[in-house]
Amino acid sequence: MSSRRVLKAAQAIREVVSMAIIADLKDPRIKDVTVTLVEVAPDMRQAKVHVSVMGDESKQGLCIRGLQSSAGYLQQKVGNRIDTRYTPRLQFVLDKGIQHALLVTRILEEVLPAEREQQEQAASNSVDSDVGESGVGESEAAGTADSSESPSGAAAVDETHESDRESPDESVEGPV
Repeated sequence: MSSRRVLKAAQAIREVVSMAIIADLKDPRIKDVTVTLVEVAPDMRQAKVHVSVMGDESKQGLCIRGLQSSAGYLQQKVGNRIDTRYTPRLQFVLDKGIQHALLVTRILEEVLPAEREQQEQAASNSVDSDVGESGVGESEAAGTADSSESPSGAAAVDETHESDRESPDESVEGPV
């Protein structure tokens, strides 16, 4: 169970490292990087920074090596931000969670395309069944002001429109 202090430190490290990667690092190996998670040890001496890198395996490996080589600079940035006795030693770990999610989604789309088409056809059929013979949907027919009965069978209340009311000049009585 992580303490509140460790969680706050992890969030601060995540913010500092992600902003430093975007703004400060000039290493050409470090591109398309997202800091997804930071795990801090309870003694706050070590921090695992999980990063997601878009690209193939070689690009990911190159980016991780670039991040490891700039770990000292990033630790200095973290040390300036959080006030602790020890500045956590940063270790970068490749997070493949997003890649796994994309892979699972692609596999499911390949395995279940027939089921998806059936759901889409059922949805389009239900929309078509709402339209009556007159070409007006049931909900539109029930909501018109011209109908004399409401959908429950009770008589509709007649409302006077502004055009039916007297003009302001006619309703004024007394000297003008």
